[in-house]
Amino acid sequence: MIHQIRTPVKREGAGRYLMLTLISFALSVIVTRVILQVTNYPQLAWGEFHIAHILFGGLMLFVAALLPLVLANRSIYVASAVLSGAGVGLFIDEVGKFITRQNDYFYAPAMPIIYAFFLLTVLVYFQVRKRPRKDARAELYRSLDSMAEILDYDLEPHEFASLKRRLKYVSQRKESPALADLAGKLLKFLDFRQLDIVPRSHNLIERVGVKLEKFEEKYIRKGLYKAALILWLTASGIIAISDLARSYVAFFSYEALYELVSRLISSGILVSDASIYWFLVRLSLEALVGVALVVSAFLLAKGSEKTGVSIAYYGILLSLTTVNLLVFYFDQTRAFLSTAGQLTLLLMIIHFQHRFLYSSETIS
Repeated sequence: MIHQIRTPVKREGAGRYLMLTLISFALSVIVTRVILQVTNYPQLAWGEFHIAHILFGGLMLFVAALLPLVLANRSIYVASAVLSGAGVGLFIDEVGKFITRQNDYFYAPAMPIIYAFFLLTVLVYFQVRKRPRKDARAELYRSLDSMAEILDYDLEPHEFASLKRRLKYVSQRKESPALADLAGKLLKFLDFRQLDIVPRSHNLIERVGVKLEKFEEKYIRKGLYKAALILWLTASGIIAISDLARSYVAFFSYEALYELVSRLISSGILVSDASIYWFLVRLSLEALVGVALVVSAFLLAKGSEKTGVSIAYYGILLSLTTVNLLVFYFDQTRAFLSTAGQLTLLLMIIHFQHRFLYSSETIS
């Protein structure tokens, strides 16, 4: 008796589509918050009606869901990914209104919730981008999906080579004779048919990336890159430590303590006893990360590059995944800038590893 197979198969290019969703998600939240703050939070309203931007987010999500249901072209997945990211960004940006009785858009925990949701999506992305386990059924699924490029006259050389590798793998699977036979016939079609293979086209981002890579190889040597990392790590660490130091010193001076508490209360950072506790936890964790960054900078300068880079890597990860949740609660503007800076520094560290540490090991 034949049983239907319902096992899900990961789509070809799923990681790329999810990355587009993440980027549009982050941009929609940031751009929305910046525009609203710059324009003093205007409202699209008349009479009894008020059109909140959550409605535009819901509309985008609906369109993103409809497109792949109605249209078969692979290019639709790009549009669906961008629309779904922008839609969920506009939707979750108003989460404060739906978790408070007062419909408070400015509710302090709203931004940490948004940031936590974004981090969970990032974790999903890292799972999705892992190389899937090979089996005949899944590889044939992805091969048939890739053959849509032939219909659109958009098959590039690297896509053609990847398609042939997959079909060759399936054609050699003796445990799935029917699938192997189909893959073999498709492989013969690719081998003996004159297909239109288009030259690989680079989009604007790829072209800029190639130019930056050439510039880096020509002008940026290891010493200069390392010096920039040391300076950035040191500055970031000292700033984080100094925040805790200033708050600690304030406890020994009535005037300084009064000024600090007054400033924090007037800015809305301290509104309860619990917020004071979490503010101190935030400062302590920031200082811990700051110490890690300073130590990593010292080790890099000393020549212990692998250890220094590892400490910096995990210190920044701790800040991005834990500390920034508290920073978003107390200070959204600083949190946005801090997160952007930390992500840039993390990418620089990863690039330093791959270019100057791992590559040298491979060559040797």
